[in-house]
Amino acid sequence: MTWSIIGACFLVFLWQSSLGAKAGEIALYQYGMIPARLFGLTKLHSHFVAIPASATVLTSMFLHGGWLHLGLNMLFLWVFGGKVEDSMGHSRFLIFYLLCGVAAAMAQAIMSPGSTLPMVGACGAISGVLGAYFLLHPLASIRVLFLLGFIPIVAHVPALIFLGLWFAAQIASETFSVLSEPGVAVWAHVGGFLTGMFLTPLLRQNSVKLLQPRHSRAFQIERGQGPWSI
Repeated sequence: MTWSIIGACFLVFLWQSSLGAKAGEIALYQYGMIPARLFGLTKLHSHFVAIPASATVLTSMFLHGGWLHLGLNMLFLWVFGGKVEDSMGHSRFLIFYLLCGVAAAMAQAIMSPGSTLPMVGACGAISGVLGAYFLLHPLASIRVLFLLGFIPIVAHVPALIFLGLWFAAQIASETFSVLSEPGVAVWAHVGGFLTGMFLTPLLRQNSVKLLQPRHSRAFQIERGQGPWSI
């Protein structure tokens, strides 16, 4: 299911790219989630309306604003999605993914109800996957690549620290808005992550334990496959 979602996102982005710049921007307004439209606070010209506002909560998570946006999201989904899917099974993982995406979109909409900018991207749903991984494999080793000047450095970081710092960065970037990047739906990240942590105990298979230790079988498989992140 993880690969199916990745494939769907790439196909949708290829469709976006085929529309051209102007039509592609219109598509973001047609299928992206616009908080003010969702809550009935504004009406768009019929040219920018293709589906009901409520449906855009789902369609928005398959749209992306560019190749970098798409690539980073799919990288995170590829790194963390497989183990989370294994813990739930294919059908439950799909339900989990979609619910996290919907909750993330609603979190962003509630925090900025008057916004007329479309929110697009799988970030919220993938944040839910990160929340699940944080709860399932906190001690799993994540290989992190970063630059020290022009020198690439690879370090092994426990998922607990890597994902904990990622979540803290989301809160900090919103609290100290001067640090936040314009156009980033931070509350979608936060809402998705917390939703993922809430749903994981409910949707995991009975045989799957939370907070698995480093020496668990799941960790050994990960080490053999060499997981990567950024």
